[in-house]
Amino acid sequence: MEEKNLLERFEAYVAANKKIEPKDWMPDDYRKTLIRQISQHAHSEIVGMLPEGNWITRAPSLQRKAILLAKVQDEAGHGLYLYSACETLGVERDDTLEDLHSGKAKYSSIFNYPTVSWADIGAIGWLVDGAAIMNQVPLCKCSYGPYARAMVRVCKEESFHQRQGFQIMLTMAKGTPEQKAMAQDALNRWWWPSLMMFGPTDDNSPNSAKSMKWKIKLFSNDELRQRFIDMTVPQAEVLGLTIPDPDLKWNEERGHYDFGEINWEEFYNVIKGNGPCNKQRVETRRNAYDKGAWVREAAIAHAEKREARRKEAAA
Repeated sequence: MEEKNLLERFEAYVAANKKIEPKDWMPDDYRKTLIRQISQHAHSEIVGMLPEGNWITRAPSLQRKAILLAKVQDEAGHGLYLYSACETLGVERDDTLEDLHSGKAKYSSIFNYPTVSWADIGAIGWLVDGAAIMNQVPLCKCSYGPYARAMVRVCKEESFHQRQGFQIMLTMAKGTPEQKAMAQDALNRWWWPSLMMFGPTDDNSPNSAKSMKWKIKLFSNDELRQRFIDMTVPQAEVLGLTIPDPDLKWNEERGHYDFGEINWEEFYNVIKGNGPCNKQRVETRRNAYDKGAWVREAAIAHAEKREARRKEAAA
């Protein structure tokens, strides 16, 4: 009976758009759902550093190198915020990382594709970060306080990343014919994976209904995907580039763009670990974690020495 009363109070609290904090009572399923979502979000941020970090030393100018380096550093910070938010739910960071390294935990499917040209860095900023913003801005109002607060800063920084990517694409689209062709090629390869970022269709998304009931998510996958398409198509027109979808057309009656069928077989194949770069991405992260062990050990030893000196001085 007490459990039922607690659940009713919890659901009424969430329905009133109030924030749940770490010490508040919450259902086990709510906690588990948050741990899964926040940890996967954190994994996506740090794995997402890899496709772009690949181009830091090969960026076409010193300014481009500095901008890209700052962006990759931002992504590392986003992962840090999110792992910290996940820890407030009672899990250890090392355990969540072990889930990533073992393949148990997933991350965004988009980061299992290669970056084969500089134009890909523009496409990632414009499309991938644009899709991320569409997904993440509503999270600033989600029901779990630490997650919502972390997302405020993340979204501000992602908006800069999106503009940076669009600016790269604009420069290339207005450059030489070869540069414009590179920009179009990048758009062709990143368009459909960007649409997959929003997850499966609503009728095939097992977690969406529960997440929306608890206001962890405020909009469904299909709603967010449609918003992204409606926002991005006019931007492509400004760039003078063509969206690689022959079925794309404005539907006056709906007030939205109709678009072609997404290759869900490809999506699920990547999710299962069979994408172009799945094994490479996880192996790189695993190696970085192992090689960084001495840094973590040194930081712990330093913290223990400082604490010992503090206690000695206090005594």
